[in-house]
Amino acid sequence: MKSKYVILASAILISVSTFAQKDQLKAAEKAMKGGNSAEAKNILQQAEPLIANATDNEKAQYFFLKGNALLDLATKNIDASKNQTDAAKAYLDLIAIEKTSGKSKFTGQAQNAINDIKGRLLNSAIEEGTKKNYLVASKQLRAVYDLDKKDLEKLYYAASYAVNGGDFDTALAYYDELKNANYSGEGVVYYATNKETKKEESFNTKQERDLYLKVSHDNPRDEKIPSKRGEIYKNIALILVEKGKVDEAKLAIQEARKANPEDASLIATEANLYLKAGDMATYKKLISEVLEKNPNNADLIFNLGVISYNNKELIDAEKYYLKAIEVDPKYSNAYLNLAILKLDAEKTLIDQMNKLGNTPAENKKYEVLKKKREDVFKSAIPYLEKVVEFDEKNAEASRTLLNVYNALEMTDKAKALKAKINK
Repeated sequence: MKSKYVILASAILISVSTFAQKDQLKAAEKAMKGGNSAEAKNILQQAEPLIANATDNEKAQYFFLKGNALLDLATKNIDASKNQTDAAKAYLDLIAIEKTSGKSKFTGQAQNAINDIKGRLLNSAIEEGTKKNYLVASKQLRAVYDLDKKDLEKLYYAASYAVNGGDFDTALAYYDELKNANYSGEGVVYYATNKETKKEESFNTKQERDLYLKVSHDNPRDEKIPSKRGEIYKNIALILVEKGKVDEAKLAIQEARKANPEDASLIATEANLYLKAGDMATYKKLISEVLEKNPNNADLIFNLGVISYNNKELIDAEKYYLKAIEVDPKYSNAYLNLAILKLDAEKTLIDQMNKLGNTPAENKKYEVLKKKREDVFKSAIPYLEKVVEFDEKNAEASRTLLNVYNALEMTDKAKALKAKINK
């Protein structure tokens, strides 16, 4: 008899709980209809402990009301970021419950709300990024990704913002997720010009653009989006280096190269790793590999010139600088370094001239050295003039060229350049 009373008492307790949660759901629904989402949120918080024992229909209704209440608070700009994120989680819980139960009373509305939240979070992230609130933007983009795990692009930009915000641990975690998902970001963006506004617009697919081309757009063009895989592995490696884990960084790049042997950007990343470590020989070897795959990369060719110059391999340095200019005729830094390379010879000549006395033989030698010095200046002029032409803001190059003109008594050119500098 005693045990029967215990069972009966338990049944009464469950029944009372069921009535309580139903009443609370009704009260929350009434508060929402009255426009009081804060009250609805409080009522639902009180009901939360009882939801575990609720039916699937009641659970679905609970999470639907919770999502609506939080989203309304966010719309009223009350703790917007947190309430939007929590609302999305409530809607996701609702969708999961209805999927399991085989019913979809609220799923459609919940999915629409999630899409709305994604748009809001994305716009907010862009705004915060513009304000340089990088960590806030990163967190919001992560929230967008959590709402749609297929949208790896948002995780990629969340990682980038985390780097900009100096949160390297978070960035590394995100980059590892991208690596494990084998994300590349490769694709094609389809553009066409709006005939009315004359502005170019992008489209998600070629089929979508083709429809607009028949009605309101023209001048179609395609733009290939290159792989971001190399950049992802590079950033993983650089973060590991920043954390003092150079050996792990090297292993990460080697692993990446095995998985993507044709990706030249990964070789460049490994090369930069050795550059940072001061291993110039390995850096040069790896950059040469990159140039075999991409012989028209002016930056890499220029870097080889810099390394050769630092290693006193002046013939090689000149060759690389000239090659960089051949690839990019407006590469001002290559012209500048060629001028520096030429002018380096002046110091030796000046030292030799200063050591000479006043004997006839020494005076004769002085004139020979003076002529050589003038030839050095003349050899640097074309390169300095190119720097000034392509990089007008380079004050150092302009001053150096002016000094050379004055040393060679090129008065007219010196006056013209001085007037340009003082303009």
